[in-house]
Amino acid sequence: MKAIRGATTLSCDTAEEVRTATRELLQSIAKINGLKNDEIVCMMFSSTADIKSLYPAKAAREAGFCDCALYSSLEPDISGSLAMCIRVMVLADIDRKVKYVYLRGAKSLRKDLSDVINIALDGPAGSGKSTVSKLVAKKLDILSLDTGAMYRAVALKCINEGVDYSEKSQVDRVVENIDLRVEYGNGGQLTLLDGKDVSGDIRTSQVSMLASYVSAYPSVRAKMVSLQREIASRVSCILDGRDIGTNVLPDCLYKFFLTASPEVRAERRFKEDKLKGSTQTYEDILLEINERDAQDRNRAVAPLKCADDAVVIDTSEMTAEEVANTICERIQEKI
Repeated sequence: MKAIRGATTLSCDTAEEVRTATRELLQSIAKINGLKNDEIVCMMFSSTADIKSLYPAKAAREAGFCDCALYSSLEPDISGSLAMCIRVMVLADIDRKVKYVYLRGAKSLRKDLSDVINIALDGPAGSGKSTVSKLVAKKLDILSLDTGAMYRAVALKCINEGVDYSEKSQVDRVVENIDLRVEYGNGGQLTLLDGKDVSGDIRTSQVSMLASYVSAYPSVRAKMVSLQREIASRVSCILDGRDIGTNVLPDCLYKFFLTASPEVRAERRFKEDKLKGSTQTYEDILLEINERDAQDRNRAVAPLKCADDAVVIDTSEMTAEEVANTICERIQEKI
């Protein structure tokens, strides 16, 4: 059984307007969620006190929703509440993922569903940003933009061309002419370099370390940040990195900073790599993480830093699912 929430508003309190708005809302819920009439068990409506002309439940029956239980109630008259608003909860006998529907003026009730929202997720290497980002994106039905993959692609390009990454001019030349695109397919992000999918090639330790190094160059950051901002301006997404909340999207409303001790992060990475057949020791990984932390925090351009208005979450004793749920709850509190 799934509960599907929705709401809409009226332009005026007339029976015809209630019929029109209710029918529009219910048909939208049914269409977006692929509901069949026999899957709808119950519809529970509430309407603000300024709607007196017709009960939404009656309008629903007139609109053809006759095979389910219908219930209407009046909300108390609360000063400052959204005027002429009809809310509904549809109980459906399904087990698939559902989408909520907020129409007309009721869109203001759920800005996470009706407007473009951006979420900044920062933190050091191994803090769980990538995994949590994907979970949050799935829960909120938005895109997860792996910004680190973009910098890794630049690093891979430098390796492929035999570039001396300590020479700024050589790196500048690479990033100026780089053919880098981010697409979404097979349920995730695809990183395309020179037209080739390099999503797997950019995950080596060599590429990881070089990515942190080349990302400090102004030309690289300017190119990547410009692309990230362009994507974020068009679609709701969560971006994970090291300076999303302080540099890439400083005006973002939802900022989070994940942290955990180097030892915890090293243990996580050790277990993940071991499952992939890696023979790298825990001690080597811990050394790499400490070096990476120092490199990220001390670089001159856009260093790893927690935004002043970010919510800090220590993930040491939390599962990725628990962290994702905490983020979603904090976002909902602000909406």
